[in-house]
Amino acid sequence: MNVPKIRLTSLAHGGGCGCKLAPSVLQQLLGAEAKATPYPQLLVGVETGDDAAVWRLDDETCIVATTDFFMPVVDDPHDFGRIAATNAISDVYAMGGQPIMALAILGIPLDKVPLDIVRAILAGGASACEAAGIPVAGGHSIDTPEPIYGLAVIGTCRRANLRRNADAKPGDALILTKPLGVGVYSAALKKGVLTGDCYAEMIASTTLLNRVGTTLAENAAVHAMTDVTGFGLLGHALEMARGSGLSVVIGADDLPLLREAVPLLRQGVVTGASGRNWASYGASVTLPAEFPDWRRNLLTDPQTSGGLLVACAAEHADAIVQMIVAAGYPAARRIGRTEAGAPCVRVEARA
Repeated sequence: MNVPKIRLTSLAHGGGCGCKLAPSVLQQLLGAEAKATPYPQLLVGVETGDDAAVWRLDDETCIVATTDFFMPVVDDPHDFGRIAATNAISDVYAMGGQPIMALAILGIPLDKVPLDIVRAILAGGASACEAAGIPVAGGHSIDTPEPIYGLAVIGTCRRANLRRNADAKPGDALILTKPLGVGVYSAALKKGVLTGDCYAEMIASTTLLNRVGTTLAENAAVHAMTDVTGFGLLGHALEMARGSGLSVVIGADDLPLLREAVPLLRQGVVTGASGRNWASYGASVTLPAEFPDWRRNLLTDPQTSGGLLVACAAEHADAIVQMIVAAGYPAARRIGRTEAGAPCVRVEARA
């Protein structure tokens, strides 16, 4: 697509899911609302920080509703649109739902961004929606100081297939469906040190729809799901631990990674959001002795359009991993387990 050469990332103070408010700030803002709802049809609200709201229509069918938007994580406008749309749609898949339509959310500094670039952003988002089999049925746009794009997405779900982040059971195995390191790659891109091969790897991961979540939700052995985005693996694992009332154990040596994430982290390439995440929830996480900062930064690295964190019955975990890999997610790995105990996350490492 022939569009003017403008570095979209240079127009924003942050990018992708790293733009999210820190978990500690959200807790302060929403803490008073996280109470029992007076609406019995609202099956999932703000109580556990889940991925989407869920409204029961009848005994069989639910509506799943979500919105997600952020500032550019890449400079190519079409890729930015694809990533942002894929990320937003993921929330519906993470609940076990099937998306049915989307509305675009657009904020553009019209004095800085030509209309051809805006069209490319919207076209990228529309292509992701087309891949998911849904229309962009409308939306809203405003003139803003920094570029913003995303979607509000509506889906449906059978009530029996609803999967929250708060229903993991002690003894479950934990599976991650995509590799970690998107925040590291986006930081490297801003610094001008990301290679073309790594950029292609990042785009392939961030534009891969999490549609396997709909299939996983049909399996009774799958108890809980959430997508791993701006709070990093540790933050979203902690939400699962708190919502489910148990402890989560992560195997640091078992994590799927983008291939250059570790070398870049060792060179000091890290996002500011990674440290902010740790400051927000580090008191509830136990790390191994002498665990280096770069490994911790990987676990708190904000993931834009990341994978699904799945809690399932341990005896079915290997078969479920094989199914996820066969469905088009070659990086899927078994990465940990849940245990009875106080809500927290413990990281284990063999070396």
